[in-house]
Amino acid sequence: MANTREDTLAAFSRLLDIQDELREKCPWDKKQTNESLRPHTIEEVYELCDALMEDNPIEIQKEMGDVMEHLVFYSIIAREKGRFDMADVLNKEADKLISRHPHIYGDKQAANPEEVGKIWEQVKQKEKDGNKTVLSGVPASLPSLIKAYRIQDKARNVGFDWEKPEDVWEKVYEEIGELRAEFERGDAERSAKELGDVLFSIVNAARLYHINPDTALEQTNRKFMSRFGYVESKAKEQGKDIKDLTLAEMDILWNEAKSFEK
Repeated sequence: MANTREDTLAAFSRLLDIQDELREKCPWDKKQTNESLRPHTIEEVYELCDALMEDNPIEIQKEMGDVMEHLVFYSIIAREKGRFDMADVLNKEADKLISRHPHIYGDKQAANPEEVGKIWEQVKQKEKDGNKTVLSGVPASLPSLIKAYRIQDKARNVGFDWEKPEDVWEKVYEEIGELRAEFERGDAERSAKELGDVLFSIVNAARLYHINPDTALEQTNRKFMSRFGYVESKAKEQGKDIKDLTLAEMDILWNEAKSFEK
């Protein structure tokens, strides 16, 4: 049976009470600061991302709880400093959601997700403490692949985009040609710049065709690791170290691994 709203509120209240008690009584919890917790939070978020990629409901639930516990902890630290508490966090987020959804809570109209995105960015620009420029809301510390996607997506929301998805391919091919030319010249610095342009254009293509490039790359990472792990384990079964296999022998085992995926 699904939990009721009252069950959910009671569970959240219980977590708040437990975290308050730990902050008061546990030696480890007592000494934590925003700075000391930050690396652990990053780790927990990545663990949640792993669980989401695996679509493992048990692990998703567990990792969501860990991330939630960190958010509660930060609110306790802020409350101790007289800055804000969890109620302030939740109310501010609720107010922001209402403000940025005028097509639900106001008189705006939005027929599709693209129009919603444009409205969201327009509202953010008008907020008193909102972003001063279109791209200022992109966190500097985002991984480069995700950052490229977010930059392009924000530019799209103000109309700076290709008219049709297929228009992007000419740019992709142009950038690949320039990269190849710099590789052939042997200019490492210019090659690095051109490689960045190629990657940025590929991210653009992925976005236009509604594919998240970070998710796609992670799927390929996992696929490669699985196949390579198969090659390595088969080498061990043959009493060999993987580095002692010839490339032809590795290719045979690699293709075996691929065949099991079908």
